Amino acid sequence: MDELESQEFTLEDIMAEFSDHPEPLSPEQEQLIAEEVSETDVEEIISQVVETIEQTEEAEPEAEPVVTTDTIRMDVIDIPETPAVVTADTIRMEIVTEETEEPEQTTTGDTIRMDEETLAAIHAATGQEESPEEAPEESLEETPEEEFTEQWEPEYEQPMGEYIPPQPIIFHPQSRLRELKRKLVAGPEKRYYELSEVGFGKLQLAIGGCLLLVLVSLAISVLYATGYVPQERMRLMVFGQLFLMLMAALIGSFQLIEGVDDLLHKRFSLNTLLVVTFIACVVDAACCLKTLRVPCCAAFSLEMFMSLWSAYHKRSTEMGMMDTMRKATRLDKLAVSEEYLDGQKGLLRGEAQVEDFMDHYKAPSAPEKTLNKYALLAMLGSIIVAVIAGVMGGLYDGVMVLAVSLLAAVPASAFVALTRPWAVLERQMHKLGAVLCGWRGVEGLRGKMLFPVDHTDLFPAGSAKMNGVKFFGTREPDEVVAYCTALVNADGGSLAPLFEHVLTSRNGRHYDVENFRTYPGGIGGEVQGEPVLVGMLSFLRDMGVEVPEGIRVNQAVCVAIDGELCGLFAVTFDKNKQAALGMSALCSTRKLKAVLTNNDFMLTESFLRAKFGINPKRIQIPEHAVCSLLQKQKLPEDAPALVVSTKTGVAPFAIGALGAKALRTASVLGVVIHMLGGILGLATMAVLTLLGRTDLLTPMNMFLYQLVWLVPGLLVTQWTKIF
Repeated sequence: MDELESQEFTLEDIMAEFSDHPEPLSPEQEQLIAEEVSETDVEEIISQVVETIEQTEEAEPEAEPVVTTDTIRMDVIDIPETPAVVTADTIRMEIVTEETEEPEQTTTGDTIRMDEETLAAIHAATGQEESPEEAPEESLEETPEEEFTEQWEPEYEQPMGEYIPPQPIIFHPQSRLRELKRKLVAGPEKRYYELSEVGFGKLQLAIGGCLLLVLVSLAISVLYATGYVPQERMRLMVFGQLFLMLMAALIGSFQLIEGVDDLLHKRFSLNTLLVVTFIACVVDAACCLKTLRVPCCAAFSLEMFMSLWSAYHKRSTEMGMMDTMRKATRLDKLAVSEEYLDGQKGLLRGEAQVEDFMDHYKAPSAPEKTLNKYALLAMLGSIIVAVIAGVMGGLYDGVMVLAVSLLAAVPASAFVALTRPWAVLERQMHKLGAVLCGWRGVEGLRGKMLFPVDHTDLFPAGSAKMNGVKFFGTREPDEVVAYCTALVNADGGSLAPLFEHVLTSRNGRHYDVENFRTYPGGIGGEVQGEPVLVGMLSFLRDMGVEVPEGIRVNQAVCVAIDGELCGLFAVTFDKNKQAALGMSALCSTRKLKAVLTNNDFMLTESFLRAKFGINPKRIQIPEHAVCSLLQKQKLPEDAPALVVSTKTGVAPFAIGALGAKALRTASVLGVVIHMLGGILGLATMAVLTLLGRTDLLTPMNMFLYQLVWLVPGLLVTQWTKIF
């Protein structure tokens, strides 16, 4: 290396040269930096560095210098101002400002970085034998690890008293559907296939056979009543009647077994009373062989027929419900909100679970419990009347009065008074994909309630269509469409998707609406500082907008900008059958009142009357502010489900709510009618017994009495037929 002329530099010049933002050097300074430094100058610098290290150790005895492979970090204290000569190849110094990792040793200041030759000289002067390369490893090994103690705390500790709730699990639609299907397969579908294996064939044959026995027994009773049976054939006829009665009992044996099972489980039902009636009629038939009179076989066979028909209704109803549930891809429920609007109850919709239906559909109803209690009292009353007859007329009269009283105490149609209304309603709800959650759903839907209806219920997606557009004035069509879309979107009615689609197809611009207001038959607001009105033609005329003569459009959306008619959009709505059915159901009763939760300017009374053929006075249309509050109301998760639907729309829930009210009325009225018929029958038996006119208790008279009460009993069961 060629020798150059030496030149002295101050420490400020060196530090400025090697700082983070050094000043540009002149060519002369670059040559001077490359000069050699004498050994004495280097030793002076090293001695200064060593003194600095010793002072640092005395000030902080616990702090140890961190040595790396290429740098030594130290605080510069009392830097002498003596000029020093350095070379570029020997010493590199740089001003670095850092903070140590440990809080106790945090210091900032000027540090010096040196190359390997300088570091070696410093280690030799301080007596350190370790090489700089080994220093980091030793420093890491010498660092004591923190021992775990009871007072040890994690680095990121949660503050005491602060509770972080668990994050909700977000279900993917496919996983939700998979979980729903798993529950449906384990519950409704399994039960459906169990009922399918049993089937209806045997039960239908039993019903048909029992009906045939009723007709044959009735024919024999008619022959006996008209005197066509000679006296010598009486015993044969009695045997024939007894045989037909035993055949009827054999065909309906599972109904008798069910009655015995109820008795063993400390329950008394109509089937239990049927068992007692069968025993009394058999004993009475045996007595008829001695007295040569005809037993009441036809009346008993009629009751057995009605009992079998009741079993058919139960099985078909349950199977239909399970079929509805097992085909579901979604489940929604209808529940009651106690404080919905002005203190009135409202029916809200939410997400349902399979258990909402499976846990309650078999629960016994209040009318069923009442009818079973009456059956027990009827048996006791019949026994009392029979005892009186036995005391007054003898044993044979007592047995005869017991059999006839049991048949008269419960009319035959009482067996289907509760099952047939439910079966009729279930067939209608099955078409709509809805089921009632047992008698709990029926009781929960009693009384007057409000039924919220949204514009999507009346006109689902795709119902609104645009048939034509006509523009007026000098406004640009795109501007007219954009202004109209802005107001329609602000209103949020059924026309919003349609106009949004038109705006997108024209690559239009979206605007914000200021001072938005709603009016009867229209809406208004300011767009880009201009007043805009959107609504029916009659609305624009009422607002003072000049409308040209000759416009004859029944369903049109008109736009007026700054008081001038600018556009007319001809819109038609497809009539949805289920929506029409649901609205008709809601408007057919005073105990349910529809409430429009979206005050769409198109949904006027005349429009609803023309589209759905209903009385709009049965529909409540609140103000726009009230509609916004109603839309925000949510159904509580713990609200009990009353109706479960597998389809969307208003029809399943409207028919379910209306059907529940009809079912409750039919059940209560049916129980009342048959209890009155039974009480009247028992009273008649008691009067005839006291008067000694037991000769009037003939099989024909008994069968006619059953037929008399069969007519109102069956008519009441048709109460649940809604459509």
